[in-house]
This record gives sequence, structure tokens and C-alpha cells, in this order.
Amino acid sequence: MPQLASERPPRWHTRSIGAVFSELSSVPKGLARSEAARRLEQYGPNELQAAARVSAWKVLFEQFKNVLILILLVATVVSAFLGHGVETIAIAVIVLFAVVLGFIQEFRAERAIEALREMAAPTVLVIRDGQEVDIAARDLVPGDVMVLQAGDKVAADARLVTSVNLQVDEAALTGESVAVHKKIEPLSQEDLELGDRNNMVFGGTIVTYGRGRGVVVATGMKTEVGRIAEMLQTVETGRTPLQGNLDKVGRVLAQAALGVVAVVVVAGLFRDEPMLEMLLVGIALAVAAVPEALPAVVTISLAIGVQRMVKRNALIRRLPAVETLGSTSVICSDKTGTLTRDEMTVRRLRTRDRAVEISGSGYEPTGELSWKASKVEASALEKDLLTAGALVSDAHLVQAEVGSWELKGDPTEGAIVVAAAKAGLNKAELDDEFPRIAEIPFTSESKRMTTLHAVGEDRIAYAKGAPEVILASCSRQLTSEGEVLLDRSDRNAVLEAVREMAEHALRVLAIARKESATLEDAEQDMTFLGLVGMIDPPRVEAQAAIEQCHRAGIRVTMITGDHPLTAQAIAREIGLIHTGRAVTGAELEAMSDESLAIDVEEIEVYARVSPAHKLRVVTALQD
Repeated sequence: MPQLASERPPRWHTRSIGAVFSELSSVPKGLARSEAARRLEQYGPNELQAAARVSAWKVLFEQFKNVLILILLVATVVSAFLGHGVETIAIAVIVLFAVVLGFIQEFRAERAIEALREMAAPTVLVIRDGQEVDIAARDLVPGDVMVLQAGDKVAADARLVTSVNLQVDEAALTGESVAVHKKIEPLSQEDLELGDRNNMVFGGTIVTYGRGRGVVVATGMKTEVGRIAEMLQTVETGRTPLQGNLDKVGRVLAQAALGVVAVVVVAGLFRDEPMLEMLLVGIALAVAAVPEALPAVVTISLAIGVQRMVKRNALIRRLPAVETLGSTSVICSDKTGTLTRDEMTVRRLRTRDRAVEISGSGYEPTGELSWKASKVEASALEKDLLTAGALVSDAHLVQAEVGSWELKGDPTEGAIVVAAAKAGLNKAELDDEFPRIAEIPFTSESKRMTTLHAVGEDRIAYAKGAPEVILASCSRQLTSEGEVLLDRSDRNAVLEAVREMAEHALRVLAIARKESATLEDAEQDMTFLGLVGMIDPPRVEAQAAIEQCHRAGIRVTMITGDHPLTAQAIAREIGLIHTGRAVTGAELEAMSDESLAIDVEEIEVYARVSPAHKLRVVTALQD
């Protein structure tokens, strides 16, 4: 029977494939339909259980959890009792206006947030009784064998049992900018962060390349996405500073009102005035001291703030939350897609002659090459490097509209195609000029991709991949004087350049070619062309925003699931790091709550962290 009911889930990434099937009582040909139906009854549908929907009545009732509103309601009753009809109507209208306006804003926000829940995949291809069948994603159960193909949204957490060049975009879950290459071998380390469990796939992520199969180990709220949803649903909402201050004002006014009543009554009794008359006079004076318009003014001000935030594409769930922006002392930001564009961009080209920088970011093919801080034109070597890189890539750019570009294909390959365009090389024209006639696809074992192209009667092979792999297959390198032997010192120079680029958080690929090649010898005796360094660049507006926060006395921290080296490089580039203090999820795990409470004031970058770590950091800052 699957062991999925425990609080601490099994470390599936450490299990062998045989052990996983055994523990889940499943087999490679999939579950029988009858067994799948039984498990669906046992574990429930594969869907996130949303927190109980907030009813309209509850939203309305929340508007009365305000001391001032309660005092005004009392004032309304007292005014009516004293026969002050105009005052009664006026106060009642003000209270009604404040309550209705607050209700409308918050009710609309609740419904808008419900409309954002779009994480579940509609259907999934599984193996049942040895046959591939499409089923609704909600009917997926532990032990099912999922079939994964490029473009699929993963419907549940699964341990991979086959992987053929499988790559998965996990940015939504881990913050990893680059698609993760997947394998099937068990991992020895138990406490790996999600981004390092490369023999697993997780619900809500997207298959970008290749194919594979995985046996489902968790569904619904037991998935990693489900655990995040559960954590968010259990977070307690505190009172905002404005709510606290208004409650304090209300209590002071209530105490003052009672004091006025007591003073007037006592003074009247000393003068032998009628008790009832003095009581009514005291209450009237107390009601007059209450600022009836204050709740309405506060509600209107907050509503205006909400509307302004909506125009800036920010959805505010509760009116008082707008005011907390003015009380902010620390902002915790994700990296991928927030501080960065989530679009891989080539930053540096390195050939035998020089290393040039490329400006621009994202998929828009505009930018300049520079060397030693001076603008330069692409040299013949750099054009050869980018031509080879574009030809050995399958990605291509599409102009969706004027000034807007979309990438079709792998982001890493797309970055090379965009860099080639910046050097004046068009991918479509290159494909027409050098048509591809064969290829050796990328695999996680070979760590390279090679294509064969026709050039008249000749054949040219182009390859890209891990620098150490490409370098090992090269015997020559291209220089401005032509091809020369690639000796030991040249190899060391290339590896040193790779290390230097990696220290700047650049993902490095090497590119090579071979003339007069055949598919059998295409990856032997190649000519080394150079290195391409790329990164998910920071947004142009991110640095200005951080500077503005610092001027306002607001500290900004980065909390990301991405690699520490990448996180720190981006943080330095946008001016986020000042003390240089950064910690990883593993280091954070080792900290006690007391130690974290002290160190949280100094740490500026949290890298390779899980969603639970993020919540822990925010809680420590709030405390």
C-alpha cells in the first residue's frame, strides 16, 4: 500500500526505481483500472483544496470589526432615543456608506483572487492496464505511470522511471531560470532541495524538451504545490497598523464618552438636577464628541489607494492592507521573473582573439557588442561562432506585434539565436543557406547536440554543449589567421575563461564545427570556435526600484530557489547586496529560530530555498 499518509513524505528521490514501484504497489505497465478507481476513492481527486470560500455575509460582517463603527452604531441608537432625527439619519448614512464601500472593494477582490487559480492540468496521458489513455488530471492517483512529452504541464509529483533528453521548466516552483535536465538514477543525499531532485518531476511545472515516464508518488494536497497551498491557508492575518491605531482611538473615545457622562451626571446630582435629564445631557455630549465622518474618510482614502494599485496591476485583497505599504520596512522579493526577466540572454562571447560583451536583455534582438568598454562590430570569428550556435539550435523568434518578440523553443537556444540577430545574422536565412540534413540530439549523458548541414557538395557539422565535453572533441581552434592546433596551454586558457564566466553566474556553452564531416565522425577532430555566456538578466527597472526603496529606508532582500552563485550575481548587479551576507536553504535549515531572529536583520540573499523556508524568513522578520 502506498505510504502517502504520513506527515513527512518518503524521500522518493533516494529510492531505486524498483523500490518505488514496490512501495507504491505498482508496475511499469501501470495500474489496473479497477485499482485506480479504488485508489481514487481512498486518496481523493488530484486537485488543490481551496480554502473555504469567503461568503458575502462574512465579508460584510468583517466591516463591523471596527471600534469606531461600533461607537457610531451606539451613537445612532442614542440619537434616535433622544429624538434627534436628523443626526440619527446622518450618522446612519455615514456608517452605511463606509460599510458598503469596504464590502464592495473586498468582495470584488476575493472573487478576482479565486479567478487566478489556474494551476491544474486538464488532462494527462497515463498507462492503465498496459495501454496509454488520456484521463482527467483530477483522476490521477498514486502509483499511476504518467507519460511526459514536450509541452505537457505535469499534473502531479512523480519519480521518473524513463527519461530521454527530458527537460522541465521548474521556475514556478523553484525559481530556476533554466530548464532542468532530468535523469532516473537514485540520489544519495536525502535532504536535497526541490531544484536538486533531478530524478523527480513536480505538479505545476512544464516539460520543455524530450520525453519520459514517471510513477506518481503524490497527488492533490500531498504534492509540493499542495503543501505550499496548505501553508498559505494556515497563515494567520494580523491587524494592520492603521486598524490598531483606529481601534486605539475608538477605545479612547469610548472611555472619554463614559467619562463625560459620569462627570455630567455627578455634577447634576450635586445641583439637585433630575438624574434622567443629566444622563441624557451627558450622552448627548458624548455622542457629539465622536467624529462621525472619520470611518468614512478612512474608507474612502483606502478605496482610492486600492484603485490606484489596480491601475499598477496590483490586486489588494483587504482595504486596510493598502495602508501597510506605508509602514513597510522590509521587502522580500523573488528573483526569477520579478527582479529578472525570466528570459535567458547572452552576455559574453569569447573567441581566441577576445571576449566581447553584448548589451540588451530579453528576446528583443537589439543590442551592441563592446570590447574594452568601446562599441565594436562583430568580427569574423564572432560571426562564425554565432552562426554555428544558431544553426545547431532549434529555437526561433516570432514577432508577436511591433516591439514584442516571443520565443518558440528552448530558452538557452533562444538566447543564442537572439545574440546572432544582434550581430546581423538571421536564423531563418542561415537555415536556408545551410540546410540541416541530420543531427545527433542532446542527451543528459552526452551533454551536447550536433547537427550536420549541407554546403553545396560538402557537409559541415556544428556542435554545442558543455565546455569540457566540446573541448575534449576538438583538436584545433579557429583564430583570425585560420585554424591552428589546440595545445595544452590553449585548453587551459579556455577552461580558465569558463571558470571566470561561471563566477559571474553565466551559464557557459562551448561551440565547435567540423568541415567535410559525416554523421559517423562528426564529433571527432572538431575545430573549437568559442564560448557563449548567458544569464537571466535583471529587469531594467529593478535597480531603480531598489534604490528608491533604500532612499525610503526600506530594506530589500532576495529569497529565491535558484543557485546561490546566480542569486548573488544578480543581487550585486542590481545593488541589492550591501553587507554581502547570503545564506542557502541548507544553512537556513541548520539555524535555530533564535539564531535566525538575530541574523535575519543582516541577511540580504536567501538562495536555494524551499517555499517553507520563505515563510519562515517572513515570519522571523514580522516577529
